[in-house]
Amino acid sequence: MTLVRRTVLSAMIGMSLMACAPAIAKDKALQDAVAGAWRAPENKARDSQRHPVEALTFWGLKPGMTIIEVNPGARGWWTEILAPYAKATGGTYAAAMPNTQDANFWKEVADKSIFGEVKAYTLKGDDFASLPASSADMVLVARAFHGWARQGDTTDNFMGAFYKALKPGGILAVEQHRAPEGSDPKAGNGYVPESYVIEAAKKAGFVLDGKSEINANPKDTRDHPFGVWTLRPIRQSSNDTKTLTEAERAKFDAIGESDRMTLRFKKPN
Repeated sequence: MTLVRRTVLSAMIGMSLMACAPAIAKDKALQDAVAGAWRAPENKARDSQRHPVEALTFWGLKPGMTIIEVNPGARGWWTEILAPYAKATGGTYAAAMPNTQDANFWKEVADKSIFGEVKAYTLKGDDFASLPASSADMVLVARAFHGWARQGDTTDNFMGAFYKALKPGGILAVEQHRAPEGSDPKAGNGYVPESYVIEAAKKAGFVLDGKSEINANPKDTRDHPFGVWTLRPIRQSSNDTKTLTEAERAKFDAIGESDRMTLRFKKPN
């Protein structure tokens, strides 16, 4: 190899390493958040099914973002990752939920040294206008559309609220139990077709920017006796008319968690 070629190659390698540095730094912050000792053991145990690093990387999470998580719950699976990540990288985490005074939620994020200054905005069927306009870089909706589909105009109202809340170029990140195409989104089994979510997003003005099979599960037949709640983590095993046998319970446990769509939408610039 000539001196000139060695010099050019060394320069190219150096430039490549410099270009990768921000991505490595971003990944390190995310990996630290996922590995955080504050996370509930039962939440960590689900990482192999929910793929947090891969999903958030696909959605485009970056340091310093303002992130709104929709309906996080009291011990939010994503909250334990996103709020510490936002604090560590100079961003902001906010929850959009029906009751902003939920004591159980605030108890879980009370340690500001870990979760930072968490914000909350009201979001429910009859109050969907409180999200600050053009304030968020990312809105995350995880496993919510199956409920909204059965509540009149809720899906359209919420999608419009997310569009308004996002900055131009902002990301709507979606994780949702996936029904076969042609299924009724109002079936009440916890699954909706991918097309239902895409059409609702486009109606609100979003552009579909990417699909991923990160959370696909071909073992999920999606025809369970208690809907998606038959599977982990809920594991419903009985109702007024049916109780699973031990063999049936084992069969559903072997499936793992649901087959899920993972979609990324953008608000046009």
